[in-house]
Amino acid sequence: MQYRTDPKSGNQLSTLGFGCMRLPGMPARVNLEETERLILTAVENGVNYLDTAYIYNGSEAALGEIFTRNPGLRQKVNLATKLPIVKCKSSGDFDLYLTKSLERLQTDSVEYYLIHNITSLSTWEHMVELGIVEWIAQQKQAGRIERIGFSYHGPEGEFAPLLDSYAWDFCQIQYNYLNEHYQAGTAGLKAAAERGLPVIIMEPLLGGKLAAELPAKAQTALEEAGINPDPVRLALRWVLNHPEVTVVLSGMNAPEQLAQNMDTAECALPGAFSETEAHAVELAREAIAASYKIPCTGCGYCLPCPKGVNIPSCFNAYNASFAYGRFQGLQQYVTASGAMSGSVHLASDCVQCGACVKKCPQHIDIPAELDTVKRRLQFPGMPAILRFGVKLVAR
Repeated sequence: MQYRTDPKSGNQLSTLGFGCMRLPGMPARVNLEETERLILTAVENGVNYLDTAYIYNGSEAALGEIFTRNPGLRQKVNLATKLPIVKCKSSGDFDLYLTKSLERLQTDSVEYYLIHNITSLSTWEHMVELGIVEWIAQQKQAGRIERIGFSYHGPEGEFAPLLDSYAWDFCQIQYNYLNEHYQAGTAGLKAAAERGLPVIIMEPLLGGKLAAELPAKAQTALEEAGINPDPVRLALRWVLNHPEVTVVLSGMNAPEQLAQNMDTAECALPGAFSETEAHAVELAREAIAASYKIPCTGCGYCLPCPKGVNIPSCFNAYNASFAYGRFQGLQQYVTASGAMSGSVHLASDCVQCGACVKKCPQHIDIPAELDTVKRRLQFPGMPAILRFGVKLVAR
């Protein structure tokens, strides 16, 4: 495993971090045994950064149980979790959610604590008005938080001012070869590094879009470029080629994914990305841009929908209809509707309430895009046909 230095603390952090948002069994119930095997294998092979969050359903509790089952494991890792500021209405909520996270994680402190999902400078300023700066100082003094940072999902222009608004210890941004100029982007990555901050990268595979879901035309482009046609390896190597990157998080939920990513991280050094690989990325970008229409990463922050619509799955089906053909997109859409599990919720069920819009890190106009999904993947009478089918099967 390669390690990079946290310039603020001097910590040696594994270039590959374990993202715990998509553990085995999630988003329903974490499969603790499978998760434990993955975590132990990762740590045994040098991974020393685990990233979770209060709002990742079951993730913190699963990690806490694994720490309890394996004495000494907690001391081998740097643990990161996040404060759900969307839930914080008063200063008392800061303590409430940190305490709950620590209880779930069965630990007294975390090395890296993030203000979760800052979307603008004004979002942070509102937290300041609630007294978060004083609270952070108190928690650091009490030893419950070692370092404070934030995860960012806002526009590029507000990132640098946010960096300068407080004495941050680190930051976390979305970054991959499709997002060089999206959110913080390359400019934000460099701005954070110039200020001496370690930068943690999320979504290096864009929620799987640069991995198994890579469009066939993009995969062909990689093969024709004469390089290893493994899209995961290419995407991770592209991110790790940047010396400003400290840790790349990957949401691994299978042994083969873990093995693949560890193998890549072992040899992905800054400046090691070849001209051939760079050319392949450009070809892949062009092919993907022609296929993916809605920039959803599948994070699920928009859920639950009041009407039961599985928004990320609807968007995934829509994108698949361009990448792999309308028939496959339609198949995925029927699955996304819940028809196979006895309950049908289609894009047409959206009532434009807007509850999802303010929660989307990608700033997608979700109601408008659900209407787009409906126009492409729903045919006349489809809701009635699916609901009749569900009743028929249930008999």
